[in-house]
Amino acid sequence: MLTKYIGRISESESYGEWFIDRENDGTSEHPIQMPYVNFNELVDLFVTEFYQFSESHPEYQLTNYGSILENNGLKWDDVSMRNVDVDTIDEQCTLALIMGAIRAERFCDGALLSFFKDGYILKWLKRLKAIDNGNSKTSIEEIYFEIGGLGGYDTYRMIFLVIIQLI
Repeated sequence: MLTKYIGRISESESYGEWFIDRENDGTSEHPIQMPYVNFNELVDLFVTEFYQFSESHPEYQLTNYGSILENNGLKWDDVSMRNVDVDTIDEQCTLALIMGAIRAERFCDGALLSFFKDGYILKWLKRLKAIDNGNSKTSIEEIYFEIGGLGGYDTYRMIFLVIIQLI
């Protein structure tokens, strides 16, 4: 569900822009508005869907993302989250990293934008996709593949027939 964003995120040139008030002078009649990030529609959709995923999958306990990170030897901070070896973490920890990045925006404007711009959200989504692919079982006789992205996926199935000719 969440990995459908991989294509759109990897193709996106921008995830949002900083709004900085340059019109007001800071007087009581014209107070300066604090800077904030105006995220684009892709990020807004992703965050909304991530929260929906979190609510509909309580088994991941993503409301406890800080504890999940801590149990995996990570801190809920920029350096620790960026330096994690994604090949060593499981699905729950990967989801906790994404939740941590989303929640960081509530306390530090621009944190989520930075995680998107620097490729970490994409990296973590690719890790989830790799975990999903590792959990699926297919035989050599058939292959499933998906083409698509945010608008949805088309699933294709190739079946190989083995013909044995007895002489």
